Amino acid sequence: MFHTLLQYIPTHLQNFILVVVLALLIGLEQRRHHINEPFENLFGTDRTFTLLGIAGYIFYIINPQQLYVFIIGACCITFLLSIYYFHKISSEKKYGLTTILIALVTYALAPLIYTQPLWLPFSIVILILVITEAKQSLFAISKLLDEDEFIILAKFMLLVGVILPLLPNKAISTEIPISPYQIWLAVVVISTISYASYLIKKFLFPNAGIIVTAILGGLYSSTATTVILAEKNKENPSDMLVLPGMLIATLMMYVRLIIIAYIFNAAIAQALLPFFIFFVIVCGLIIFFLILSTKKQAIPKGTTIIKSHNNPLEFKTALIFAGLFVLFTIITQYVFKTFGNTGLNILALVVGVTDIDPFILNLFQSKMALVTGVIVLSVLNAIISNNILKMAYAITLSSKAIRLKIAISFGILIISGIVVSLWLFLSQHQ
Repeated sequence: MFHTLLQYIPTHLQNFILVVVLALLIGLEQRRHHINEPFENLFGTDRTFTLLGIAGYIFYIINPQQLYVFIIGACCITFLLSIYYFHKISSEKKYGLTTILIALVTYALAPLIYTQPLWLPFSIVILILVITEAKQSLFAISKLLDEDEFIILAKFMLLVGVILPLLPNKAISTEIPISPYQIWLAVVVISTISYASYLIKKFLFPNAGIIVTAILGGLYSSTATTVILAEKNKENPSDMLVLPGMLIATLMMYVRLIIIAYIFNAAIAQALLPFFIFFVIVCGLIIFFLILSTKKQAIPKGTTIIKSHNNPLEFKTALIFAGLFVLFTIITQYVFKTFGNTGLNILALVVGVTDIDPFILNLFQSKMALVTGVIVLSVLNAIISNNILKMAYAITLSSKAIRLKIAISFGILIISGIVVSLWLFLSQHQ
């Protein structure tokens, strides 16, 4: 119905109405934004911006091929805006250019509407409205940024946008059947998850308690989060929320790994999903009963349980991860060729006491003739071994008051993993 109606309205009229409406919206927003400022300090608001849009439409439509008239009009408007700007500087000592730049964008609405898909001018206007009204929010965010924040962002952009596209996607050799691109892609995925958890922690939950920090820390590293929480418990033995926090970090490990699996190998992810859902349910039930048995405790407002990482994207860490990835590729291939599936499963148990991400990512991208079931079993074995390591860290570093509960809680999760792995192993050898 609407499209049928539009057929009877000339295209020029449609575009003219669109220019007027968008320019008027920008002008109304400018009036609201400057509502408390003296009128004589402004060069205009709703009417002026609407007329700027109309002027841009007229000057463009006169000669849309050559654009001479439109360019001359732009020069004249820029000259008038320059006079206003220099007067503003001399009289008010204010140097902001936001309103002037918005005026120039408003003037350019007509060629945008005629030459670009409609989503672009609409997106530009929406962005203008949001950015202008978000001035105070942006100012508040800028106060949270420290001197190294943009260096960290630059490193992330370097990892993702410069190094990754330049690397060749060809296997290094027959002994190392992965490409530099695959190696660095693994680094990028892990770095992205780490950087995202860092940003959420710093800007959305800067003063979060144990539960939130355990969730975000688990996305980064469940082992590191377990160590930090155990140390916090030793400092404050009465805080019984620490143990549920450790289990939450482990639960988030399963979430992180299934996300990584879907990124690199959807078939393996689908095979792992039922097992991971089972472990998440087991972990969730343990957390639920732990919280039920824990009396509510008042945590001082503003206390940060886990500090934000100062630099989650150090090149040293990225290079170590890449080196481990290559090392595990070589070891995995050698063990599989020499000892077969059994050797691979034993290797998975061994590497669980280290950083399991390089080993598991290597399995997800493996070019070896591994069936999905073998990879799933190896991943589960690595997780079991890693959970044993976390239990050992937690018992060693925490206070005596919760060591028995740590052993029971992690023991249930570890035994569940062993039972599932044995069932999967036996089903593969029937």
